[in-house]
Amino acid sequence: MLDLNTATAADLEALPRVGPVLAEPIVAFREQNGGFASVADLDAVGGVGPALMEALTPLVTV
Repeated sequence: MLDLNTATAADLEALPRVGPVLAEPIVAFREQNGGFASVADLDAVGGVGPALMEALTPLVTV
């Protein structure tokens, strides 16, 4: 499990379907919003849609 609140951009890029174009906004969202309160908050990041949420949910935690 990868913690969304502590993962680096490089850590996030190791996840399926997440590259640098998506990893950076995830880190930026975390920094701007004081972290993720739940995995569901990942849906608020631009570029994360329902299919990606479904793929990532079992792989990440907060």
